[in-house]
Amino acid sequence: MRQDGWVNSHKVFTALFAALAVAALGSSVVHAYPADAPKVPAWAYPQGVHDEPGPDDGKLYHLPGTSQAFTDTQINRVNATIDWFPKSHPTPPAPVITGTEKYKACGTCHLMNGVGKPETGDLQGLPVAYLLQQLDDMKNDRRHPAYVPSSLTGMVAIAKALTPEEARQAAEYFHSVPPVEHIRVVESADAPVTHPGPHTIQLPDPSGARAPLGTRIVEVSENVERTKLRDPSTGFVAYVPVGSIARGEALVKSGGASKMACTMCHGADLKGMGDAFPSLAGHSPTAMARQLFDFRSGSRDGKNAAAMKPVVAGLSDSDIVDVSAYLASLKP
Repeated sequence: MRQDGWVNSHKVFTALFAALAVAALGSSVVHAYPADAPKVPAWAYPQGVHDEPGPDDGKLYHLPGTSQAFTDTQINRVNATIDWFPKSHPTPPAPVITGTEKYKACGTCHLMNGVGKPETGDLQGLPVAYLLQQLDDMKNDRRHPAYVPSSLTGMVAIAKALTPEEARQAAEYFHSVPPVEHIRVVESADAPVTHPGPHTIQLPDPSGARAPLGTRIVEVSENVERTKLRDPSTGFVAYVPVGSIARGEALVKSGGASKMACTMCHGADLKGMGDAFPSLAGHSPTAMARQLFDFRSGSRDGKNAAAMKPVVAGLSDSDIVDVSAYLASLKP
């Protein structure tokens, strides 16, 4: 990662990157990028650190509102995941909760209610056909991240490992989970200084230091310790530039000069239209911005990307921040 906060985008995805992502997502591997490649802002591609777990002393961890209890080993195992609130959602199929030797359980990163985190994104209630199309795009190398390493690198490897039936089971499950509000958007001139942590959690500096926000979005957990426990009920606070919500609303609804309004395809309420145009309301602004940067860089080039290309072509980095801030401020 360059010190000026920018990274070059990458047009080549290889099996090596996929293997690295599955084995140690967020490791500090240095990759070479074409000198003429377009740039994407590093903040939109959160990084993590590999956290080697120590001996498990058998301690059970608990969360408010549930009788479930899990050990450190259960919480941090690689393929299968845990379910803190099993009565709050439909019964999950095996791909979502147990995974296999070939791939992580979906709930490991997207959590059991599909709410995800800034580096993974929110799957709650998305159309089955849309989710299947994304998996197919990844499987066939039509969708990969504009920056590697990225959480999407690991997701591509998972998409390639899933059978068609497993993919459908996962898509139908997340479609059945109703969206919940989990993002608190705060306009601010500055934001907490953060450092990459385990599970790609961005950890606020212990000193409480803050830094000018500039043209960025900074998302931090409302309760870092509970997020480390994979608590799906803990939300995030998103710090966005002052005035970005109003500017984003204007762009989303009118399109602005030479830009296309999001409402034309995603609906007046921005909660989606049909299978090709998913809901945009109430999602992580970091994840939303990342999708727009991936579309703009050409790394997201799947079946439905053609409709987005003329939209993102006219968006500046500031526009993307503003649009993402506004969309995150809406109820899902």
